[in-house]
Amino acid sequence: MALDYESTLKKYINVVLHEGASDLHFSTDAHPTIRVAGNLSPMLKEPVLTHEDTAGFAKVLLTAEQQKKFAEKKEMDFAYQAEDGSRFRGNTFFQRGAIGIALRLIPKEIRSVRDLNLPDVIESFARKSQGFFLVVGPVGQGKTTTLAALIDLINTERMEHIVTIEDPIEYIHAPKQSLVDQREVGLDTKDFASALISAFREDVDVLLVGEMRGPETMSAAVTAAETGHLVFSTLHTNNAAQTLDRIIDTFPANQQDQIRLQLAASLAGIFSQRLIPRISGGLIPAYELLINNKAVANLIREKRTHEINTVIETASTEGMIDMNRSLAELVGRGEITVESAYQYSLNPNVLQKLL
Repeated sequence: MALDYESTLKKYINVVLHEGASDLHFSTDAHPTIRVAGNLSPMLKEPVLTHEDTAGFAKVLLTAEQQKKFAEKKEMDFAYQAEDGSRFRGNTFFQRGAIGIALRLIPKEIRSVRDLNLPDVIESFARKSQGFFLVVGPVGQGKTTTLAALIDLINTERMEHIVTIEDPIEYIHAPKQSLVDQREVGLDTKDFASALISAFREDVDVLLVGEMRGPETMSAAVTAAETGHLVFSTLHTNNAAQTLDRIIDTFPANQQDQIRLQLAASLAGIFSQRLIPRISGGLIPAYELLINNKAVANLIREKRTHEINTVIETASTEGMIDMNRSLAELVGRGEITVESAYQYSLNPNVLQKLL
């Protein structure tokens, strides 16, 4: 008997909310599966999904226009709002000729930096009037949630015109002190680069670019930071040094010196984070923070980004935070296991000396 996909989806969303899950997956020949505290957990009491089932859920989740686009492109990012107001960021894709769906719950409440167990120092970047601040890390490490906390801080404290460019829109920012315009790629604008260039004519103070995609977007974001705007964005990189190399390497060789000079002048900082299983349950962040000072700016200009890790390790008095030290502190406080610390460290030999 065919499922009633609308009411079944509603039931599964209730499970996500009730179990405190972050994600919901639909995959052919598998039970519907949720992710709780970083671990996948199949709903074994629910039927194994067929080819027809995943297609049925896709029809409920996507608008007619999105379905058309999905059929052409074979993958699709989208946002979905359930009747109860809960919102999800989704991706639908094909695998072995069948449809797969991944849904990530977007919490309704925007939590503060302190609530997220993040260091107070990152609030200082939200209080700057201009500069380029990046939150980096692999997929699913809380980058969007951290940026939402910083945007909410600006919205609460100051009267600014904030423009966000997202694919899709995740957290909804209701105007508090600030005027907030949120633009969704594909719905409100053609692409990130077009929206960014357009922002220069929108009397904008603060820009949030959901993701740095390609040299056009990167160049426009860096130029915006140089010309008196505060710009926030994300990249799927592991640490500060790798982030800078990734941005520079995106450009053709004859433009790389120019982008180095621009980054050295406009970069405010790079915050890298990982969500680590907590001994008491749930997840807790470990992090690295690079703050752009004279020494860092010189390293960027002089093609010595490989030395940045050493600067971070030795500049804790200036507010910089080293990932290994962050991991070691979490172990010391009994928040995470030694095994988890080693698993998430990019330099286990250095970590060993700190533990």
